Amino acid sequence: MHTQIVRKPGITLTGISARTTNAEEAGPNGVIPGLWGQFSQANLAEATGASNPHLTYGLYTDYESDFTGAYTILLGHEHGSAEIHKESGFAHAVVPESNYMVFTTVKGPMEVVVPQAWAEIWKYFKDSPEKRTYTGDFELYDARKFDAAGVEVQIYIAVE
Repeated sequence: MHTQIVRKPGITLTGISARTTNAEEAGPNGVIPGLWGQFSQANLAEATGASNPHLTYGLYTDYESDFTGAYTILLGHEHGSAEIHKESGFAHAVVPESNYMVFTTVKGPMEVVVPQAWAEIWKYFKDSPEKRTYTGDFELYDARKFDAAGVEVQIYIAVE
């Protein structure tokens, strides 16, 4: 897996969300697959007037502690401001400006390469000199080159 460190400005995301843990996601009660199903049927980019509708974010935020605790996942799109659709019923999150370590997955089926990449990320940060901030990490999917059977995903991990 390829990595690099970049600085990204803050962004506001609008979408749908759920609260979960990695332990729940490893078992039969995981909510993330169902959330992706809801997201794919909702046509949120059009419904929310997304800034870059071809970019889909899988944001992990509001961490209870670290990757072992509860967190909120939001699937959505960039927005200029959370105020635009405050009463729309959609979830909103502000991702602060930060340094990110970007992990680029190998190409393969989404349901294989994304969990595999997260396992490698958790292992990497066990002994890494870089420290996670847990202020908001995200997966970035580009619909212009999306192929579910051969997807390549960038995962941004906020670091000090």
